[in-house]
Amino acid sequence: MVVSADFTGQAFFRDPAAAIEKLRAAGPVVQVKFPIVGTVWATTTQDMAARVLKDSETFTLRKDDGTVAGLRWWMPGIIRAVADNMLTMDEPDHTRLRNIVDEAFRRRAIIEMEPHILSMADALAASLFADGSPADLVERYARKLPLSVICELLGLPQEDRPKFIAWTNSFTRLTGMTGFLGLIPAMISMKRYLEGRLDAARREGGDGLIAELVRVEKEGGRISPHEMVAMVFLLLGAGSETTTHLISGSVYELIRNPKLRDWLEEDWSRANLAIEEFLRFVSPVQFSKPRFVRRDVDLGGVQVKKGEKIMAMIAAANMDPEANEHPEQLELTRQPNRHLSFGTGIHFCLGHQLARIEARCALQALFTRWPKLEMAVPDSQIRWRERPGLRALASLPVVAGQ
Repeated sequence: MVVSADFTGQAFFRDPAAAIEKLRAAGPVVQVKFPIVGTVWATTTQDMAARVLKDSETFTLRKDDGTVAGLRWWMPGIIRAVADNMLTMDEPDHTRLRNIVDEAFRRRAIIEMEPHILSMADALAASLFADGSPADLVERYARKLPLSVICELLGLPQEDRPKFIAWTNSFTRLTGMTGFLGLIPAMISMKRYLEGRLDAARREGGDGLIAELVRVEKEGGRISPHEMVAMVFLLLGAGSETTTHLISGSVYELIRNPKLRDWLEEDWSRANLAIEEFLRFVSPVQFSKPRFVRRDVDLGGVQVKKGEKIMAMIAAANMDPEANEHPEQLELTRQPNRHLSFGTGIHFCLGHQLARIEARCALQALFTRWPKLEMAVPDSQIRWRERPGLRALASLPVVAGQ
């Protein structure tokens, strides 16, 4: 039986815990209608989500013929081209591609970037109200910091960043089949631009991950030209979009809870704990990519058949009372904090350290500069983007406060 659920409604984004509790009452996995994907099984517990994410023998991202579980027949060719990345691949292709960029995201390399990231965040915080007050924190701050960082990692010019802001804005408005029509021009423009940057790196060399991809290619590394473009697409999207909404969602919660904000401002060494709780509570990534079921399988008493599709519901895993006591409450001191916001298994998020550092620097710089930051509109007027699978504030108008 298909369980009714609205994964793009404002009620769901405003209070995910209430909707998730109803789903969990129906079973550890439930069949739902999910926008774009169609009828799919969704996990409702942390144990079941982890099982789906770890067991790539039973739950596969692709069929034997290469068909990607998340793609539909009606999707344009450009979507299929950029979807051919390591997030949609099983072994051995996943590891082949991940190893190429893994070094740039190692813990030591990312930690060394922290002072620079904090400096970038401070500059953005200082200019938050440069164009007047109120300011939209999403566009003027939360989106700019991670996008600036990933552009530096890739080796993209500073002057090109406004293009990426415009392109990524179009991606967040993807809500259903018709959304693809508005998405195609931006994706084509972005693909052409990235192909141009790769060609420039082939001619002139350079620094950053794009130059590194070209070096691997020249040395006979196993990466095709279209995989290179798809890789850069993935790094730009995964490296900026989800962190944008982690930052804006965290700021939103702190503004709504001044006591928590004051507690954090008293001692910024507490930020590590707080970021883990924001990762769990905000859950910017709500669902994993869909997977095909390779064989008939019993999931907690529910019979799931070969060929059906299943998604790990990350938001439900993070709101599972069996994993975290009183999960509906925001507790910045929560220890241990068992969340799956970065996934688990072979697809565990490559940029987890970077996302943590960016969020920590973003909060510290913002509230050091504007310690009494307030919302410029009533809480009831705050809206989330109606994009399935992503909990993303559409905007967050703020003023400096008194």
